Amino acid sequence: MYAILDIETTGGKYNEEGITEIAIYKFDGHDVVDQFISLINPEREIQPFVVNLTGINSNMLRNAPKFYEVAKRIIEITEDCIVVAHNADFDYRILKTEFNRLGYNYQRKALCTVSLSQQLIPEQPSYSLGKLSRSLGIPMIDRHRANGDAWATVQLFKILLNKDSGKTIIKDSILTDKKDTLPTNLKHILEDLPSQTGVYYIHDKSGNIIYIGKSQNIKKRVNQHFTGTNSKSKKIQLEVASVSYETTGSELIALLKESEAIKKNKPVLNHALKRAVFTHGIYQFVDDNGYINLKISNVNNTEAISTFANFNSAKSFMLNIVEQFNLCLKLTGLSHSKSSCFNYEIKQCEGACVLEEPSELYNARVQEMIKKYSYNHQNMAIIDRGRQHDERSVILIENGLFMGVGYVNLNFQLNNLEILKNIISPMTNNRDTQHIIQGYMRQKKHLKVKTFI
Repeated sequence: MYAILDIETTGGKYNEEGITEIAIYKFDGHDVVDQFISLINPEREIQPFVVNLTGINSNMLRNAPKFYEVAKRIIEITEDCIVVAHNADFDYRILKTEFNRLGYNYQRKALCTVSLSQQLIPEQPSYSLGKLSRSLGIPMIDRHRANGDAWATVQLFKILLNKDSGKTIIKDSILTDKKDTLPTNLKHILEDLPSQTGVYYIHDKSGNIIYIGKSQNIKKRVNQHFTGTNSKSKKIQLEVASVSYETTGSELIALLKESEAIKKNKPVLNHALKRAVFTHGIYQFVDDNGYINLKISNVNNTEAISTFANFNSAKSFMLNIVEQFNLCLKLTGLSHSKSSCFNYEIKQCEGACVLEEPSELYNARVQEMIKKYSYNHQNMAIIDRGRQHDERSVILIENGLFMGVGYVNLNFQLNNLEILKNIISPMTNNRDTQHIIQGYMRQKKHLKVKTFI
């Protein structure tokens, strides 16, 4: 649990500042579950430059509560939370100073979104909240006011959680939780899990990830682990102390995140790392007559149009594209006739197999198929379901390479490639991700795709 906050102060000498406004959003890693926003009477003068910056003046604060009047609420809303702020050293120091004046030793673990951004979003020209928000397409409301800055920090923190593929932030959060032992009834863990699409991470009592999985219904899938009788389920039941999760909205993003998270974290109970073995691919070559031929072959170091888990899957796909694009059985390796193919005899082939159809016409249909089912040398964004109804997920392909995934709420974020690149959480481009993306696009024929020049 996180307490994401921002504080405005009077300015002045070090450790003599007073709080003029505070905003706290209690965030469970997915949603804001509580909030506290208030002006505060600092009982001291506000520096003129601060008045100009924030617009908060002494007249506005005359009837505002004093810090001691809101101290209990601040303690309650941040209890068992990690304090998160942009430049957390400052905000946390100010809070501790105010509590010290009351004789209370306020202690919380703190996370700084400046430091996290420098690690997870490198090479930004500036890490100020305003400039970082603009580069990520985060709308800024009431800049230099506690509520506006705290809300922007919430949105930034969501992006950082999404980019944290090593799950370092989540692991630290698990260790901060005071639940040291597993509840006797595993239903207590299940109660906090959503029935949504996403990736789940099963932790032991030290916070280590021991198993990673994905599901279109996280709660249902974890319940199967908790009630299963196979050896893996029994090990999970013995070692589980908590389950964290990441909703993705999109099943494609869940598949991609699961694959990468397993490779990075190497959980002890993901023995095979769930790495799909893509044994066969469809390749192209031009024959002596200038026709593009397709063939199914074992996966090799050359670029495949698409890859498959076995020969039968590749053959089934080949038969489908022969029908869909009116291709020749002989030029796709599905017929080994020395003359015309069977489809030519029944007038379903235009005659490329007997050189009747010009190679330019035939090759144009082959290229149309390749363009549809291969993202090589294309710049595009695959748009899919988001985590909420007003959100869309984005899978970015640039120059034929899978770059990563992210989420957008506004059209201008989607239409601005530079903002899109900043929002995207970088992920590894490899044969596995290519297979996952191409397989998903084959299944979801009405998937929205936005191309870039």
